[in-house]
Amino acid sequence: MKRLMLLAAVLSATLAHAADEAPLDALPYIPSLDTTVMDRNADPCDDLYRFACGAWSQKNPIPADQSRWSVYAKMANENQRYLWGVLDKLGDAGAERSPTQAKLGDYFAACMDEGAVQAAGLKGLQPLLDRIAALQDKRALPGLLAELQLATGNERLFFGFGAGQDFADATRQIAFAYAGGLGLPDRDYYLKRDDKTLKIRNAYEAHVARFFELLGDAPAVARAHARSVLATETLLARASLSKVDKRDPYKTFHVVDARGLQTLTPGFDWAAFQAGLGVPADQARYNVTEPAFFKALAARLKAMSLADVQTYLRWQLASSLAPALDEVFVQADFDFYGQTLTGTPQLKARWKRCVQLVDVQLGEALGQEFVARNFKPELKAATVQMTDEIEAAMARSIDSLTWMSDATKARAQQKLKAIVNKVGYPERWRDYSALTVQRGDFLGNVIRGNVFEAKRRLAKIGQPVDRGEWNMTPQTVNAYYDPQMNDINFPAAVLLPPLYDPQLDEAPNYGNTGGTIGHELTHGFDDEGRQFDAQGNLKSWWTKKDGREFEKRAACVADQYGTYPVVDNIKINSRLTLGEDLADLGGLILAWEAWKAHMAGKPGESRDGLTPEQRFFVGFAQWDCADARPEVLRVHAKIDPHSPARWRINGVVVNMPEFGKAFACKPGAKLVKPAGAHCKVW
Repeated sequence: MKRLMLLAAVLSATLAHAADEAPLDALPYIPSLDTTVMDRNADPCDDLYRFACGAWSQKNPIPADQSRWSVYAKMANENQRYLWGVLDKLGDAGAERSPTQAKLGDYFAACMDEGAVQAAGLKGLQPLLDRIAALQDKRALPGLLAELQLATGNERLFFGFGAGQDFADATRQIAFAYAGGLGLPDRDYYLKRDDKTLKIRNAYEAHVARFFELLGDAPAVARAHARSVLATETLLARASLSKVDKRDPYKTFHVVDARGLQTLTPGFDWAAFQAGLGVPADQARYNVTEPAFFKALAARLKAMSLADVQTYLRWQLASSLAPALDEVFVQADFDFYGQTLTGTPQLKARWKRCVQLVDVQLGEALGQEFVARNFKPELKAATVQMTDEIEAAMARSIDSLTWMSDATKARAQQKLKAIVNKVGYPERWRDYSALTVQRGDFLGNVIRGNVFEAKRRLAKIGQPVDRGEWNMTPQTVNAYYDPQMNDINFPAAVLLPPLYDPQLDEAPNYGNTGGTIGHELTHGFDDEGRQFDAQGNLKSWWTKKDGREFEKRAACVADQYGTYPVVDNIKINSRLTLGEDLADLGGLILAWEAWKAHMAGKPGESRDGLTPEQRFFVGFAQWDCADARPEVLRVHAKIDPHSPARWRINGVVVNMPEFGKAFACKPGAKLVKPAGAHCKVW
């Protein structure tokens, strides 16, 4: 199930941009292997991460408006500065613009018009607040809830509802009802009793109370309302699955028909709710991802007074849209979600907020501008070739496995051959002609954008799957594998320097981008992805014996990563990070094999005092040079399925004898395991 990112998480903002930042006319060049950020005094056999990235943080300190900083984050920031320049020019109403370009420019201009936003205050939100105040009976809640969910575009209001691929038939989209309703990033914040969690929870309650004061409540009333909100969210959190449990698709696949859905929540009229969304209420299949949650929600709704329901709705509405409101709401939103929760000292510049918002709501239109200027056909061709080589390495790996039966190998090969590789940008761009953008109406644009996207997704219910669709914009510095689509998606932005660098030799490119390609490919065969077949159906294609052999090898990785520290006395939750850890390891092994096959019969290039093999591993390590504030590390230890940067590098190479050989590591070095002790699945 793909969901929109929470608006509050995306739109942390400030009211003035940093003095040292200005729009870029072109993307800057940084090599994919940067010797200036290395620490040559470090022993790579003990700490490759420090050897490759030891000077990176000194040269790239965490900006005041960031909770963490990395090669990816810095690259994304440069992309934003570049797109700032593009949007600033498109914002000139007198310039020659296509209809889509005018939409981009006017949206950005409305966002940047701080004076108009300040003058509007709560005016744009008042009609929705009035609708909440006018609620006379809980029986009318479903229709109101539909309206509010459309306006906010997220699952903050009790639960989420949308379209998703049927786990049992990946060719069709069905309705999904999934747990939500929380203002904190994980259920543990409501349930754990340690000092740091209690401190965050108390700060959150004060934050909620502050919002009610900003909405006009007296301080004592605001505090009472905050206690009511926290009581509701705590009950919903208690009934929610953990992040680890949500990684098991069988625990989130519970099909019911319309009558079964209604039976789960007898006091909530699903037909009225779906009518409010514009969705036919007679769907044959609904996936209720967490039935226990919806039973708990029904009990909570029955127990809540009408006033408590209204209080909860006011909070979630205002909090969801706060970054699009005036200065006091933006500041209050940041004070908790930015400063208290993640330790970020300073709000982001307003231009960053506006670029990010355009990316969220008009992303593929903005992507067309980015691709046309930066992504050349020859770059796409080189990436496709590398992907083909890595898939060939995976095919050889499957054939060579001694622990897997021939029957399971055949199905694994079938799945591998069925993977679709999407590189750069979608073949068919999204149509935004139905989205109305008004210059001078920032909040209205945000709400209309939320409604447009929500209805676009809801319209998929009951329809065949569009296998050409992307769930990332081309300007996103990231990549992903989708187990139900059985496809790998590499946006254009992740295929540019300093990640893929056509000016350098092949070794660091295969270590960096090749490792990323291999990573996404391995996700199709990790502990979660392996449960889906070649067509994307949740269906076992393993013999029981092969499944046990896989789990034994995966446990080796989980046991290793579970010993690594994150911050304070917190260690990696390796059950949460297992899929990413398996993908990191499998991905680099595949990239190494593909690179060696690619270079067969060709001379390698030694440069900068590094052999080709060493350049491969340093190139790999430098994709994740990073730093993070302790506050955000604590948050990510609870919710992030990725291990911290150091362990995503050292935890991989310690399992590759090829690394020890490349650096002539001696037995006893920290990144050298005895023969036979290496973890390896693929």
